[in-house]
Amino acid sequence: MKSEVRKALAIKDILARAVAALDLRFGFVLWDGSEIPPSSGASPLRVSISDAGALASLLRNPGLDTFIRLHVDGRIDWVNGTIFDLAALRPRAKLSKVLRTIGVWSLAKAVFHLIGTPGDLAFERGRGDDKALKSGDAATNKKNIAHHYDVSNAFYKLFLDKEMVYTCAYYAPDFHDDIDKAQFDKLDMICRKLRLKPGARHLDIGCGWGALICHAAQHYGVEAVGVTLSEEQAALARQTIAARGLSDKVRVELIDYNQLEAASFDTISSIGMFEAVGIDNHQTYFKAVHRLLKPGGLYLHHAISRPARGTDKQFRKMRAEYRALVRYIFPGGELDHLGMSIANLERARFEVHDVEGWRMHYARTTRLWHDRLLARREEAEAEVGPQLTRMWLFYLGGCSLAFERGAVGIFQTLASRKDKGLLPVPASRADLYS
Repeated sequence: MKSEVRKALAIKDILARAVAALDLRFGFVLWDGSEIPPSSGASPLRVSISDAGALASLLRNPGLDTFIRLHVDGRIDWVNGTIFDLAALRPRAKLSKVLRTIGVWSLAKAVFHLIGTPGDLAFERGRGDDKALKSGDAATNKKNIAHHYDVSNAFYKLFLDKEMVYTCAYYAPDFHDDIDKAQFDKLDMICRKLRLKPGARHLDIGCGWGALICHAAQHYGVEAVGVTLSEEQAALARQTIAARGLSDKVRVELIDYNQLEAASFDTISSIGMFEAVGIDNHQTYFKAVHRLLKPGGLYLHHAISRPARGTDKQFRKMRAEYRALVRYIFPGGELDHLGMSIANLERARFEVHDVEGWRMHYARTTRLWHDRLLARREEAEAEVGPQLTRMWLFYLGGCSLAFERGAVGIFQTLASRKDKGLLPVPASRADLYS
């Protein structure tokens, strides 16, 4: 018993010293109910630590991956605030100053007491950074997509808009909080950029729950085909199509894009699907789009990207945040940079017409998704459990912060399959924004 008391005192001492050294504006709540208040500010935010083993796990394996697994298990969490509050109050002090303030002896005592503390990491969902998951074959692609999109349709309904659009929304004329309007405006902007006309044949690669193909058929009179690898998405999309009386104009196929038979589509869109292709499979992907598109046909490429690095070899090295996203959320996923997308389009004999950055639009979208899911947290936990709910809240909040800070971006690139120099777009794009 005395050793346990000494352990608790040593840990509390070092946490209190760390709060002071970092000049933290948030405090801690420990497993015994005791609280270490912030050293400055009046924020109610507290980081809760459910057991000493959580600290031991971080000591043995310091890093984001360990933190995420502890958080998803509920062993490290935050109360009276969100991930956005935590990010806003993050410490600015340098590690060397913190270590000097804490003191070597205090640090050594805490480490000594934590070394023998059990600290197993229970949460272990997915290993999406496995190279085998980037093979690009149909079976692996289907498995990757199911990991993320077949979680539960009911779960996604809790935080998406009424049309179930799970990609970046478009806010015009200014940023607002109406997710239904923003997603309608996004769908309509895509249709207008593609210059859709009645009777045209449109293909949407990675159609999700069918929002775009239904919108294109209802408002622009096209015949639309959507392809997805998610059985849950396909089932709900087909229900929606039938309920809206669109079965004669719209259909969804559960098939890999590369297995589509040669067809002549007037237009093709890929909205938030390309991130799952993998860089080594980009050439195959763009060749497939070229094969399926009529000469002169327009292709809208809507994809998340990362800023380019000095070389593509350096670019493909994963930072901790990026690796965590792939490992737990999007297995097999890989982001390119804008220059790589444009170069690959041109190599595949496309002509690029327009590129538009939507980075802050996705920062707003993911923030709204996070807040809507947080507001319905109890329902989410009943549907998919507390672990996945915490994981998705962390993922959506983290993505919003990444877009806001420019760590990632998103671009809509409009291109056409070359056709003897003919121009398939008007001289001006004024009609899109008037």
